[in-house]
Amino acid sequence: MSGVDRGLYRVDMADRFVPDSFVVPGSLDGPGFHLEPLGPRHNERDYAAWSSSMDHIHATPGDWRDWPRPMTIESNLEDLEQHERDFEKREGFTYSVLDGDQVIGCLYIYPDGQGDSDAYVSSWVSAERAEMDTVVWETVSEWLRDTWPFRSFRYAERS
Repeated sequence: MSGVDRGLYRVDMADRFVPDSFVVPGSLDGPGFHLEPLGPRHNERDYAAWSSSMDHIHATPGDWRDWPRPMTIESNLEDLEQHERDFEKREGFTYSVLDGDQVIGCLYIYPDGQGDSDAYVSSWVSAERAEMDTVVWETVSEWLRDTWPFRSFRYAERS
């Protein structure tokens, strides 16, 4: 089985993460935020959001061992391009968390490579929008249960 190891999640090309018949949501409107697929058009805003919030993100529930780390805006663009390719290939789904046009965070949905769940989900919000972390977690958790084809998913709980 060939695949790409992405640390906490593994993208296996031989297995489908979601069924071909599943229509992947292109957006979600939540209380005080909106999700849209992350891509290169978000680069400057995404970079500004996470690079100003690294300590806050590391303190966010979930596993943030390898990221965020200092990197150039050009390297960030390469990451966004990879997330966009994963989305197009249906191997993983990364969404930008927006308030209007402002990037306030990010949501990642990938195959679970370290547990018994179908998906490993993580999200962060910028330090200046810390109050949105639980709101995003609650709304996305419900969306995943109601809309996505997963039997189970792993997403660090917020209090």
